[in-house]
Amino acid sequence: MKREILLLGNPRLYDVSEAVRKEELSDLECVVKDLHDTLMDFRERYHAGRAIAAPQIGVFKRILYMYIDKPEVFINPVLEFPDEERMELIDDCMSFPNLLVRVERYRRCVIRYKNMDWQDCEKKLDGELSELLQHEYDHLDGVLATMRAVNSRAFYMRQN
Repeated sequence: MKREILLLGNPRLYDVSEAVRKEELSDLECVVKDLHDTLMDFRERYHAGRAIAAPQIGVFKRILYMYIDKPEVFINPVLEFPDEERMELIDDCMSFPNLLVRVERYRRCVIRYKNMDWQDCEKKLDGELSELLQHEYDHLDGVLATMRAVNSRAFYMRQN
């Protein structure tokens, strides 16, 4: 079911999400379906969107959903950065669909997580995907891209 996305200004976006417990796994299928439906609806309306964090739909659990070539679910993810190389880029967010923000992120990251079978997984990411997962991971800690702006002039309106 498509859910309402919490928008910039909603104080709940700054809440820190709780870890998922193994016994909650059976309840996650509905959440993952809602994340998928919400992401697909956003794509249809804005022609953008590759991933979404559970807190963006009001579920304050440490779950990320990404759909690029296939659906991927990241439960209780942990990010690590193998080096200090960074990149500057324009970031967008479903919680403020018409605002773009210039941010700085690590070029590479390693994400460790549980999958829907509660198996330990790891992915090494570079460039665009590294940035994407860092952005979504921030939502789990109540951090928005607006808080990572490189300076006070780093905000732009999306041109349709």
